[in-house]
Amino acid sequence: LLDRLNLALPKERIEVSALSDWISLAELVDSLSVEVKIAVVGKYTDLSDAYLSVTKALSHASFAVERKLVIKWIDSTKLDVEYKAIDHAGHDEAWETLRSVDGIMVPGGFGIRAVEGKIAVAKFARENKIPFLGVCLGFQVAVIEYARSVLGYTTAHSAEFDEDTAHKLIVFMPEISRTHMGGTMRLGSRRTVLKTPQCMTARLYNGATAFDERHRHRYEVNIDYVKELEAAGMEFVGRDTTGERMEVFELRDHPYYVGCQFHPEFKSRPTKASPLFFGLLEAAAKRSAK
Repeated sequence: LLDRLNLALPKERIEVSALSDWISLAELVDSLSVEVKIAVVGKYTDLSDAYLSVTKALSHASFAVERKLVIKWIDSTKLDVEYKAIDHAGHDEAWETLRSVDGIMVPGGFGIRAVEGKIAVAKFARENKIPFLGVCLGFQVAVIEYARSVLGYTTAHSAEFDEDTAHKLIVFMPEISRTHMGGTMRLGSRRTVLKTPQCMTARLYNGATAFDERHRHRYEVNIDYVKELEAAGMEFVGRDTTGERMEVFELRDHPYYVGCQFHPEFKSRPTKASPLFFGLLEAAAKRSAK
C-alpha cells in the first residue's frame, strides 16, 4: 500500500507503531480455546444483527479475559411459564440451555412481548448466583423482579406495560412528551456519578467515580421505591448528576449481578472492552473454571 501510494514512511515503523496492537490482538484471538458460554436473552434472537453492538461488546470483553466466546441465543418468549402450554418441549429446551451457561446478558428492547420471560431470567440468575448483566430494559426487568420476589410486591411492573398496577417500579420520565412523536427519548452521552469508589463498578472503570455513557430510553426507575430496594440489598451505586435518576445497580452477596440504564456496548472497542461487559465476562470465566 505504501508503494502504491508512493509514501516514504518506513514499513517497519508502520508495523511497530500502528499495527502492533492489532497484530497482537489477532494472534491472541486465533489462539483462544477455553470457552466461556454467555446467554443473550431477548425477543429478537432470530435476527442476531438486532443485537450486533451487544455481540461485539461481548466479543471484545472475551478477548480481554482471554476466553473463546460462545453465545447461546435464547428467545425470552420461550422462558415464560405460559409458553409451556403452547410448546412444552421448546420451553424445556430454552431453560436447559439457560442452565448450561456461565453468564447471562439481557439487552434492551421495547414492548411487553416476552417481558415475563426476561423477568424469569433475572430471577434465575439472582437466585443461582449466575453472573448477570442487564442493559436498559434488562436493567428495568431486574428491578421489577427484585420488587416482586424480595419486597413482596407481586404485582410490581413497569408503567410501560401496566399503567394500572399498584406498584409502578418503572415510570415514564417526567420531561418526556407523551403526545409528540419523534425525538422524545433521553438520548446521547450522559454522566453517571458513583456513590463510592469502593463499589464494583468503580473498580471496573479503573477507579473513576464519574463517567459518561450513551443513553436511549423513555422510562426510568421510580425513585419512590429506591430506599426500599437498597435496604433489601439492591444498591444503586450509580446515579445521574441530580442524584434522582438511577443509572447502575449492584447486588450484594452475588458474584456479578449488575444492571445499567445506559448502553455500555455503544462505546466498546476491540482493544478497549466496555467495563461492565468485561465484568460480566470476568465473572463468567471464573464460574466456568470451577
